[in-house]
Amino acid sequence: MFGLRRILLAGDVTYIPTKEGWLYLAILMDLCSRKIVGWSDGERNDRHLALQALHMAFRNRRMKKKGLIHHTDRGSPYASDDHTGALFPRGILPSMSRSGNCYDNAPVESFMSMLKMELVPPEGFSTREEAHRAIFEYIEGFFNTWRKHSSLGYVSPAEFERRLSVQA
Repeated sequence: MFGLRRILLAGDVTYIPTKEGWLYLAILMDLCSRKIVGWSDGERNDRHLALQALHMAFRNRRMKKKGLIHHTDRGSPYASDDHTGALFPRGILPSMSRSGNCYDNAPVESFMSMLKMELVPPEGFSTREEAHRAIFEYIEGFFNTWRKHSSLGYVSPAEFERRLSVQA
């Protein structure tokens, strides 16, 4: 299904307010289908958070072919030796936004904004666990499977990928 196109993943980290403090969310989006293929949340915005999202993407996509492009901002989690060390042995090409230019990563920035508008209560979540459960339901139960995207011809990421596999 994914062998006929170059896979482009884009990622970023955002923060979700809770009464216990921030919950950081790292995501990786397949830019062809807009599907969130890797994500992780936690109390710290560090290289481990970004690596967990990357490893989830590896499991979900079973990417074995070289040529994947992995695009992020210039944040320290993505520039860390651990993170680049997970990319290079798999033949994954890292790409980073120009300094201070959010437009280089517009689809991911748009997702993060949408998630906050559609999911996060104005006062924030009570606990990080409550936020985690809500994020899981939003990504896995709504965004990837049901939310229609104008950039995909008004179908969900899952339906778009299903149609791709039928054409292949």
